[in-house]
Amino acid sequence: MKSLIPLGAILAIVGLILLAYPFFTTQQTKDVADLGPVHVQENEQQTHMIPPILSGGILAVGVVLLAGGLMKSE
Repeated sequence: MKSLIPLGAILAIVGLILLAYPFFTTQQTKDVADLGPVHVQENEQQTHMIPPILSGGILAVGVVLLAGGLMKSE
């Protein structure tokens, strides 16, 4: 059961980070026109949101695994 401790700690930390920073932006390059040797490209940015319920769930699962690993190790 000691293997649950690192997994729980990682999930708890990831859950805290996702609660602190719920938005992230990705950038995608698209080809707009191809005129022989000339390529026209456009950079498109998209903002994504991670729902707080998902972040809280990850945090809760991490805490439960961490507590379970600590209780079984005694």
